[in-house]
Amino acid sequence: MRKQNVVMLMVCGWLLTIPIAAAAGQGTKAMDEVSPAVRNAVEPFIEAGEISGAVTLVAREGKTVSFEAMGVSDLETGRPMRRDDMFWIASMTKPMVGVAAMILADEGKLNIHDDVEKYLPEFKDLWMVAEQSDSVIMLKRPSRKITLLDVATHTAGIGRVEEPRPHTTLAELVAMVSQRPLEFEPGSRWKYSTTGTHVLGRVVEVVSGRRFEVFLRERLFVPLGMKDTTFFPPKKDVKRIAKSYVKNKETSELEETEVSFVKGNLWDTGRTVKPGGGLFSTAEDLRRFYQMMLNKGVWEGKRILSETAVGELTRTQTGEIKTGFTEGMSWGIKFQVVKEPQGVTARLNPGTFGHGGAYATQSWADPVNHTIYILMIQRRGFKNGDDSPIRRAFQSVAASSLER
Repeated sequence: MRKQNVVMLMVCGWLLTIPIAAAAGQGTKAMDEVSPAVRNAVEPFIEAGEISGAVTLVAREGKTVSFEAMGVSDLETGRPMRRDDMFWIASMTKPMVGVAAMILADEGKLNIHDDVEKYLPEFKDLWMVAEQSDSVIMLKRPSRKITLLDVATHTAGIGRVEEPRPHTTLAELVAMVSQRPLEFEPGSRWKYSTTGTHVLGRVVEVVSGRRFEVFLRERLFVPLGMKDTTFFPPKKDVKRIAKSYVKNKETSELEETEVSFVKGNLWDTGRTVKPGGGLFSTAEDLRRFYQMMLNKGVWEGKRILSETAVGELTRTQTGEIKTGFTEGMSWGIKFQVVKEPQGVTARLNPGTFGHGGAYATQSWADPVNHTIYILMIQRRGFKNGDDSPIRRAFQSVAASSLER
């Protein structure tokens, strides 16, 4: 009888022993064993009422080795989750903004070290908060100008600004941002800034002469065949969007919640485009995006990005500044980058890059063993979506199944 290995995981307060089939051949675990392991890891969270369902995808060396749909996408109707279901990917939009900027850098149209004001004059003569109390805010000029790299690494000091109405243009929203004082000296520390990503998206608009959503579609989504990735899901596809849920604090049961980031109908193409987190997508579309990155900028023989640009996007750009939502992380150009694997990233190699989303979606690419991990769920209210027990279980068993 073949010996089995197991992974021990704490799930929802109780310990799971998940079997991982032993290696076949020369120490390589059979790839057809990845899916059962993933199901064994994720389904207990569905059964325990932590999530309604999930779509998971694991790819190795350019091939999808596991692609699973589990549970339901709608608790009220009982609609089964499907592999082509769409999800609000939230901040997983951000790496695509970085790629858009570097496409323009490849063309010599911008430099990531340029000052923001070179492209957006409204950012000249910014103020910064020097001191603040309940009744008084003291301002001063920052010691230097903010750069595109500061914005791309969340070190610019840009605070949160919301659109005043659903049909605010990106230009109007970013103009509002330019009138707010910075929260700290540029480049001195890290503070996550979705609003800062809107600024970088606006730079892409100005430099390219195209609306941001049009640029992404023409230069990234269409070339990669990302047919279901959009800021505006068509009305006919709304039924494919997995419902979002949050736990009721009194009953601990899942109840439906809105995508708070979106104001107005999803298919309303006039509503505000938000580069910091506005996209909807599928697991397969995300696989294509991350496979292009693992291919050093090439997709099916066509170069999307230069190898140099991919290297800049996915290397640590933040030095020794403490960054991220879990220990051992750093920041590239809109990508999180694993610097010292530990905790939830323990099974990933240094240099693994990716991003999570507000409703606990996750997408990561390990360039050492050419593996992609994609977890699609819609669950608000985790203490830390990047360190959710579901992500930990999924990545752990997938990595164990693929160990060489």
